[in-house]
Amino acid sequence: MKTIKKYPLLIIGTGPAGLTASIYASRYGINHMIIGEAMGGLVFESHKICNFPGEQDISGIELINKIQKHAESLGHSLLIDKIVNISQKKKVFEIITQNKKVFLSDTILLAAGTKHRRLNLPDENKFIGHGISYCATCDAMFYKDKIVAVVGGSDSANTASLYLSQIAKKVYQIYRKDKLRGITAWIDQIKNNKKIEIIYNQEIIGLRGKEKLEKIILNNSYQGKKEIAINGLFIEIGAIPDKTLIQEALLKTDKNGYIKVTPDQKTSRNEIWAAGDITTASNNFHQIITACSEGAIAVESIFNFLQQNK
Repeated sequence: MKTIKKYPLLIIGTGPAGLTASIYASRYGINHMIIGEAMGGLVFESHKICNFPGEQDISGIELINKIQKHAESLGHSLLIDKIVNISQKKKVFEIITQNKKVFLSDTILLAAGTKHRRLNLPDENKFIGHGISYCATCDAMFYKDKIVAVVGGSDSANTASLYLSQIAKKVYQIYRKDKLRGITAWIDQIKNNKKIEIIYNQEIIGLRGKEKLEKIILNNSYQGKKEIAINGLFIEIGAIPDKTLIQEALLKTDKNGYIKVTPDQKTSRNEIWAAGDITTASNNFHQIITACSEGAIAVESIFNFLQQNK
């Protein structure tokens, strides 16, 4: 392994928080590197975003591309790779990637976002890519004129159902509670869409199929079990923090695993800040706009820290 370069700031995460942080770091004149596993994080998978200022209707791919181009125009170093180790010696961080690249940094901004929550059912891994997907935007076209199901009842599930209804023959939306949550406009559209059938008060307890997913087993404590034949299942039940880097960095979290931060996005360690969906900031209101604002706030705090410790 060979050390590539030392930076005053290393940003981990290439979603809205990390990319916005890069824009502000460039404006503050902070030489920095951004490292992320995939460009855009979960936002990249969003079919439609209608609540980002200045964009009445935009896909996640388009929005991330715009933010990335803005960050790139100001000059930054970007690497798509996975962080496997974070350590600190004499107030300098050593960051090692999966491809055995090593970076040194005075400060870290952790903006790695979250990962998809799973059903944690037997054979779930077996059917990933063979009937199970966590991204309607990515995989919808594989199910043209077929029967699919979406599990979940919040905005991500609601928008996935609406998008899939444009492509699939039929969409079941399965939710464990008695009414959908989220933006009223999406819910109204679902209820008026003849291709979508909402199944309330049911949980998926089993997956069936040989080489690919063929059926799901639902359970209701009052009505018992039933099977539904489908071609594809889209799991949209929220996201959770990826605890790997949090544990590597020895950061304090809340009971759900989100990083505790102060109003200026500082974590429990002096030289590490955090921003975006991975934190407890913004009243736990995990939105693209709050992730962007947290990235900007964190960099302003990092700039002041670097100025004071020259």
